[in-house]
Amino acid sequence: MKRYIEDTGLPFDILVDQRREIIKAYGVWQRVGLDAWNISRPAFFLIDCKGVIRYLFVANWQTEFPEHEDIVRELRKLGRVDGNPDWQDTSHGR
Repeated sequence: MKRYIEDTGLPFDILVDQRREIIKAYGVWQRVGLDAWNISRPAFFLIDCKGVIRYLFVANWQTEFPEHEDIVRELRKLGRVDGNPDWQDTSHGR
């Protein structure tokens, strides 16, 4: 995982949840399904700086993901795009 992050230069942090504690806490763990076994359903959580979930997307299938436009729209609602000076870069130089 470390090499992948370094090679891609991702501008955000990655959580590795080997014990599946986080995915279970967020309710996205899929024990058994038609297209998955013992993994997380694709999910996207937009959490504000106070720890409040402002937007969430949880898929029913492994091939479903939130639309880019939906994510940007929700970020705009929080004033977190378009050069907003309050935007906090959490990439830590990556």
